[in-house]
Amino acid sequence: MMMRALLWRGLFAGFVGAFVAATFAWLVAEPQIDAAIALEARHAAHAGAIGDELVSRATQRTWGLFTAMALYGTAMGGLLAIVFAGMYGRVARIGPRGLALALGLAAFAVIALIPAVKYPPTPPAVGLHETVRLRTAAYFAMIAVSTLAAIGASWTQQRLARRLSGIDRLLVAIVVYLGTVLVVQWLLPSVDEVPADFPATLLWRFRLAALATQALFWLVAADLFGRWSERSLLTRQSR
Repeated sequence: MMMRALLWRGLFAGFVGAFVAATFAWLVAEPQIDAAIALEARHAAHAGAIGDELVSRATQRTWGLFTAMALYGTAMGGLLAIVFAGMYGRVARIGPRGLALALGLAAFAVIALIPAVKYPPTPPAVGLHETVRLRTAAYFAMIAVSTLAAIGASWTQQRLARRLSGIDRLLVAIVVYLGTVLVVQWLLPSVDEVPADFPATLLWRFRLAALATQALFWLVAADLFGRWSERSLLTRQSR
């Protein structure tokens, strides 16, 4: 019964977080994408290679953006609730809201920040069409490895519970995670396809906006889920 309640809270918190993040992306990231598309269009016009859009830009930046973020956010919110349910009461002396925020921070680092170190977000006009599949596969492989490395680091931390102190176990887990990620990043192919004439400021602003969108989503979703869950769990414990 409690798992179901936590799951619904997680799904709804993820949906709200996605709406907030999508609004931020619409206001901050989308203008950078429009500028990159305009730059790409000018280059295509000079080359005589202008094609038709499969999905209009107006749809991409409105309904498409909010729909994609809603689906992503709801799924991630549900996953947050499941992980929270499995860890609550087993992680030191930390309350529901604190645990939710810690999980949100960890999720942002594992899913968004660390993969972006190897494959940073790129706007239109950056990257060759011939390497789209390679870049996409490598990026998702990086996310998968980062996630598995985090799970392995958590398992290692639990296995050392009787041998090391809490801080030492945390340091070992961090070393295991970062060591695994660094080795895989070194093995995966590098991608350096930014045109020489692409504005560095535009690229920097887009990448910051993309990461800020993810950070805002996890902050809002984790905080809302933590607040709602804390009330329910503490009320239940006091009975």
